[in-house]
Amino acid sequence: MKQFKSLSFIIFIAILLVLPSQALAHCQVPCGIYDDNARVEALLEDVATIRKAVTMLQELVDKTDIQSRQQFVRWVDNKEIHAQKIISTISDYFLTQRVKADQKDYVERLKKHHAVIVGAMKAKQNASIEPVDALEGYVKALLEYYPEHKH
Repeated sequence: MKQFKSLSFIIFIAILLVLPSQALAHCQVPCGIYDDNARVEALLEDVATIRKAVTMLQELVDKTDIQSRQQFVRWVDNKEIHAQKIISTISDYFLTQRVKADQKDYVERLKKHHAVIVGAMKAKQNASIEPVDALEGYVKALLEYYPEHKH
């Protein structure tokens, strides 16, 4: 019986290690502790990371040594991760908890949040600065809905 418990624990740990893990933006209960402006500022940090990644990719593109190739791959991965993080935060947090059909400007809010998602997708698909500039503008447009609170 003791062996069975050990084996089931090992299987449990193995399953946890194999399952994809993702940090979600927030639980979906109305706890009221999240700072929406801080979420938008975090999105802007993600945009800055994407910008840095694109800049580094452009610097590394002609280098053929193995270290440069490795760094190139790492920057591509970073760009992808941060763009997906933006998409997830908008989808899992803002669209599910902050954009509501009873808001008088619901359609406009929906369009602006959707623009961020599409902008992040385009930043993932491209290795030029223009989509990053557009994405930054889309994220900054959300600040009107989520102003900084003075404590």
